[in-house]
Amino acid sequence: MHFSYNTTVQGNFQGSSWAAPPRTGGLNWLYPKHRAIILIDTVRSSSSYGGSDSWVLCFCPCFLLAGYIYCWPTQEQEPEKRDLRRAVFDRQWRQGASLLWFHSLSPFPPRVPAHAMIMWPDLIIKAKEGGLNVIQTYVFWNIHEPVQGQYNFEGNYDLVKFIKLIGKQGLYASLRVGPFIAAEWNQGGFPYWLREVPNITFRSYNEPFMFHMQKFTTMIVDMLRKEKLFASQGGPIIMSQIENEYNSVQLAYKDMGVKYVHWAANMAVGLQTGVPWVMCKQMDAPDPVINTCNGRHCGDTFPGPNSPNKPSLWTENWTAQYRVFGDPPSQRAAEDIAYSVARFFSKNGTFTNYYMYYGGTNYGRTGSSFVTTRYYDEAPIDEYGLRREPKFGHLRDLHRALRLSKKALLWGVPTVQRISNDLEIRVYEKPGTDICAAFLTNNHTKIPATINFRGQDYFLPRRSISILPDCKTLVFNTQTMVAQHNARNFHPSKKAGKLKWVVFQESIPNINELPLQNKIPLELYSLTKDTSDYAWYSTSITFDRLDLPMRSDILPVLQIANLGHAMVAFVNGEYIGFGHGSNIEKSFVFQKPINLKAGVNHISLLSMTVGLPNSGANMEKRFAGPRAITIQGLNAGTLDVTLNNWGHEVGVKGEKLELHTEEGSQKVKWSPAGGAGPPLTWYKTYFDVPEGQNPVAVRLTTMGKGMAWVNGKSIGRYWVNYLSPLGQPSQSEYHIPRPFLKPGKNLMVLFEETGGNPQGIEVLLVNRDTICSFISEAHPPSVKTWQKEGGQMTVVEDVKSGAHLTCPDDKVIRSVDFASFGDPSGSCGNFAEGKCTSPNSEKVVAKYCLGKNNCSIPLERETFDDKSHDGCPDIVKVLAVQARCGRNKSKSD
Repeated sequence: MHFSYNTTVQGNFQGSSWAAPPRTGGLNWLYPKHRAIILIDTVRSSSSYGGSDSWVLCFCPCFLLAGYIYCWPTQEQEPEKRDLRRAVFDRQWRQGASLLWFHSLSPFPPRVPAHAMIMWPDLIIKAKEGGLNVIQTYVFWNIHEPVQGQYNFEGNYDLVKFIKLIGKQGLYASLRVGPFIAAEWNQGGFPYWLREVPNITFRSYNEPFMFHMQKFTTMIVDMLRKEKLFASQGGPIIMSQIENEYNSVQLAYKDMGVKYVHWAANMAVGLQTGVPWVMCKQMDAPDPVINTCNGRHCGDTFPGPNSPNKPSLWTENWTAQYRVFGDPPSQRAAEDIAYSVARFFSKNGTFTNYYMYYGGTNYGRTGSSFVTTRYYDEAPIDEYGLRREPKFGHLRDLHRALRLSKKALLWGVPTVQRISNDLEIRVYEKPGTDICAAFLTNNHTKIPATINFRGQDYFLPRRSISILPDCKTLVFNTQTMVAQHNARNFHPSKKAGKLKWVVFQESIPNINELPLQNKIPLELYSLTKDTSDYAWYSTSITFDRLDLPMRSDILPVLQIANLGHAMVAFVNGEYIGFGHGSNIEKSFVFQKPINLKAGVNHISLLSMTVGLPNSGANMEKRFAGPRAITIQGLNAGTLDVTLNNWGHEVGVKGEKLELHTEEGSQKVKWSPAGGAGPPLTWYKTYFDVPEGQNPVAVRLTTMGKGMAWVNGKSIGRYWVNYLSPLGQPSQSEYHIPRPFLKPGKNLMVLFEETGGNPQGIEVLLVNRDTICSFISEAHPPSVKTWQKEGGQMTVVEDVKSGAHLTCPDDKVIRSVDFASFGDPSGSCGNFAEGKCTSPNSEKVVAKYCLGKNNCSIPLERETFDDKSHDGCPDIVKVLAVQARCGRNKSKSD
């Protein structure tokens, strides 16, 4: 095979025709019409795209892997060309704006607050510091085309600016165009107007749907191509995605599903972006579109690409789990994530994307059905943009270990030695050289093991992988945590305390006051058209005294079969009760006793959505709202009032008056708030901007369910009276981004739907200033200890185990709250001494750490005690440290 650097590069690769665009000084992609992908570049300096390593010419499929791009050969390639199996480029990162996502990061710009030009760069830099080299993001159709033919790419929705920021940091971008994205986002990213296109069927071989999908996709691609943002033009976008997890619904559409998959693939490839397209969780992705894996353990669950000419990609490595209202906390250990990534790469994986690396916040009404306002808070970067340790640090160390192994992964020949059902050795080695890397695996979930590899014994904790970048030196084990830990703290703001609340009460309308009349209750989605969470339904019934129960201990019962999602009910202006469904079962039956009177009676219902569905087949045929309404216990039996004629109105009065804004709040008379208030109450207060620069939140545990705004900007839905099985709200604190705040007085407005007490609301400052280490004498040194030069591992730091602590944001260690060298137990924020501890523990830690931004405490027994005072010389000792960070006294916290 021969290529020349001409304006057009052409060749023939396994029967596929190749063509490359003119070189533009950036990456040049050769995208085959049917098979592989080639990345071409000459040796580059460290100033180019932030990399410090030379790049190579790869004749193989190329993809970014969790912080690396790997180029893979096809199975048909001869052995000498397999030496170019993977080109690993020293880049770091990932989100879904989710930001992109790691070794790609998945942040999503709409989940980052307004004035995001302040916050986007910070998140991108943190991802890069975490060892990621790719940012992955969705394209959100419903925010970019909220009204058919009217486009919005301003402010937080400026996709071009976001992609350019990624490139500016020397990172790559992976673009999930969709345009169906799921993402726990309202209607899976589809704009509401699409639902009302005549004869449409979402995600099927349906002419109306395909017309609008192709129109939007083409518009996005053309916009990015105009800005030269694809890698084929020298830009950062190396990969795009069409559709999303379609296999999960394809059978529902039968032949129309099969035809749709092929149409979508051909449509995307026909846009000729010069970069590959993928379909995640689509096992039959048509060539040349690449099928990918989503999940937690793709190294063991993914059967692999559906063609030998495609690389193995992992587009969603779930760092925890998104949460819905009513859920308990979601967890996924950093050790488990590290194991899954190491496993995937050890088995020829070429790309992994952390979903999410930073989740952010569902501001406004953007979350899908029942999804909490806080999104993927358990990611390596939490909702407030703070590093969650040890998840952030442990994955950063993993990425460094993989980078140390990159030459072997690129040029080495893979071999596998299976010692038992649970133990194996995977080696990448280039014959005749010292280029070698090994992955030693213990897949047993409970029992540790020892592997002898090339004459040396290596201890493997349960379910762990040790990485040896030179086939000798153990630099990282997925189960052995060297990274520091931290704990998140919420502290009441001193400046924003003593909130004084005033209230405004919504009136309860009857049928005569509602403008839209219909014989039966209208379907809720079609009524609101996603312009509000709320819609009023009201009817009136006249009763004679003889129609009503005569006994005082018997009351009629109002029964409402509701398709979801929630509802408050009133009879003759009196609050009757609140009912709701769940994420699993949206519909519910409301039953409450009511007081009726002789004469005209009014039933008024405020029905509510909590986001639109985001997944599944036939999304355009989902429905919500009251379906059947009866009154039980009347003297004549049960009365069905479903066909009784109903009045309707979308929204509540306070919404139309925009009471959440400064101007709108002046349109009504507010009264001082007492204690607990009734449902459908607006609350208003002012607070001073909290001190310092730490993130800000508001704690709403004394409220019920509703919406919250600060200075006219929505901070999302809250729902604190929907308790998890643990008896706690799924979310109690709600993020107030500092860009939302202004000097002086700040307006906060709540619309409380079910009743709550504003006197318990607190404005909080958020930090992760509690930092910890829990490390034993058996732990290896930090991976930072090593670097690779000329194929040899060299020491850049003293090769000794130790506790390493670093305060965030240039803060310093102000106090040591716990220190024990011996046999302590517990976790960060909850340590306890064991039976053996050095009396000098706190003194030693204070000596090394107080007043410093970062410190290292050696795990040397003589540092803590001389031999004559060692009370437990025969145990493997552990050092547990908990310290508190803060600003210097001259600076504010």
